[in-house]
Amino acid sequence: MDILIRKATTADLDLVTHIEATCFPPAEAAPREAFKERLAHYAGQFLIAFDGDSPIGFIDGFVTDDEVLTDEMFADASLHNPHGSWQMIFGLNTMPEYRNRGVGGQLIEAFIDLAREEKRKGVILTCKEEKIHYYAKFGFVNEGESESDHGGAKWYQMRIVF
Repeated sequence: MDILIRKATTADLDLVTHIEATCFPPAEAAPREAFKERLAHYAGQFLIAFDGDSPIGFIDGFVTDDEVLTDEMFADASLHNPHGSWQMIFGLNTMPEYRNRGVGGQLIEAFIDLAREEKRKGVILTCKEEKIHYYAKFGFVNEGESESDHGGAKWYQMRIVF
């Protein structure tokens, strides 16, 4: 499988909305309007993976000087600071039929590379407890339980520093 990863554009709105709705339960999935705002504010921080012409996953998040990923960030794309120090990851989505095939890992590595190229201090994400080990494989360090209650779940903040 040859995977192509490219930056998103505003024309990708329906595509990313569909992937999100497929990958996350309704309480956690970002709505179409949120993606419309995200793409308008930081399409350059939004990567989509394709298998041929088929979209199979994406990763997104904005840039900020804040060192803690907060629930407010998910809801307000205008908080993006293109000159910020930290690249946040808000979502990593892989279509179910492509899971456990390395797609998510390729997206994470491409996002880390993008943050390095843009001279960020590092990358920050939150994840559920069962995903801590997965992100640690890429160099992320668990900083403990997050204050986030996004979707009513318990989250852990992880960071990779360059």
